[in-house]
Amino acid sequence: MKITLAQTRFKTGDFEFNYSRIADILGKTFSDLIIFPQAGLEDLGGKDLLLDENVNKAQSDMYAKIAETFPDKTMLLGDVLIDKGEISLSADGFYDICSQRVFVADFYNSEVECDLYILAKNRYYTMNSYSDFVDSIESSSDFIFVSAVGIADSNVYAGGSFAKNKYGVPVAQMPLCEENVQEIDFGRTIDFQDACMEEEVYKVITFALKEYCENTGFKKVILGLSGGIDSALTAALAVKSIGADNVSGILMPSMFSSEGSITDSLKLAENLGIKTVTEPITPLFDAFMTGRERRHDLAEENLQARLRALILMFYSNRENRLLLSTGNKSESAMGFGTLYGDLAGGLNLICDLTKTNVYKLANFVNKDGEVIPQAIIDKAPSAELHPGQKDQDRLPEYAVLDDILEMYFEHNIPQEEIYKKYDKSVVDEVIRKTYRMQYKRHQGCLGIRLTERSFCGGIELPVVQRMY
Repeated sequence: MKITLAQTRFKTGDFEFNYSRIADILGKTFSDLIIFPQAGLEDLGGKDLLLDENVNKAQSDMYAKIAETFPDKTMLLGDVLIDKGEISLSADGFYDICSQRVFVADFYNSEVECDLYILAKNRYYTMNSYSDFVDSIESSSDFIFVSAVGIADSNVYAGGSFAKNKYGVPVAQMPLCEENVQEIDFGRTIDFQDACMEEEVYKVITFALKEYCENTGFKKVILGLSGGIDSALTAALAVKSIGADNVSGILMPSMFSSEGSITDSLKLAENLGIKTVTEPITPLFDAFMTGRERRHDLAEENLQARLRALILMFYSNRENRLLLSTGNKSESAMGFGTLYGDLAGGLNLICDLTKTNVYKLANFVNKDGEVIPQAIIDKAPSAELHPGQKDQDRLPEYAVLDDILEMYFEHNIPQEEIYKKYDKSVVDEVIRKTYRMQYKRHQGCLGIRLTERSFCGGIELPVVQRMY
């Protein structure tokens, strides 16, 4: 049986686009069986769109149009078989295709006996998991995994479809975040390619922003440039994704901003080729504080962040640009951000990267030459909301903080075990703050999920609780 595997780009609820992608591939492919990813709305993150009768009809019409337009083709759209114009969905997952027993499911069961096992599941990307997933498949039959390319809110369907023969040897591997069509030859073996974490994440984030903009209608983005590593990395990712002409930065220095924050931001903008506007917030701050007592407290710090958000949202509305928020996972865990201030935005590209991983990705961006100025990478992180402020004045060292977060949330390691590595008071405070700051994350903008245990999917903490 001649088989073609089509790793296809799909959009949630865009049946016309999805049909066009399927039809384009079918028009060029003449195999006995053509395998597509799941194209059903439920499998593309449709959520409560599934309750809409018009949506369900549009989906059924798409399948019917495919069957009518290509009556000579045999294909699987996930677990839906369209064979010579007839549409069927097997109750038990088994199909007889070209005298072969084919099993299709969205889970893997090594005990199923068949000639060809097809795992049709739009698997969302999580870092450091792909090669383990490939290795976990130990099938006694020929095996194909097929996943779509696209986004579903925070989740990124990154593709990475592959095939193994009945001896467990890889025979095909498709790239992340790209459409790809291959004829599968189970007699031809390949060397499995495993990219580094930074390369994968770079590709996934830049793909996700481009896809988000295309799906929501935004052409351009805007962000605040603080001279810090988070905004610098976000800007670099945005330029790679949608081009320098579509990215602009706003510098909003205050009375506490260092000279380096301004010069470093301008150097970054020059390296990236993006335009900037400078809007000092000191006059706005002074105007608001006129007649009010100066206490140099948290309220005044948050006022600065909220004044910046006012400026950013003005430019976002005036120029119809998507505002990119720039907080990272470490800060989010600790509540190190201001509601309606630096947490404002429509999308966050790095919200699922710890500060440690932010630095790793920034260095990856610079691997072929300085894009992010080295001074930004080298400087101590600071919100610059009062003189001489440093993040570590209020937070543990990021290496410690990130390790505790990953141990507790990513790997479900009990606190008692973490105490063996770090001081009990530090561990308890990190965990307590993470729970107590859930109310802020609950009001945060949409972000790109990169881990299994993400604050934008996978970690569901109650806002109202008395445990921590």
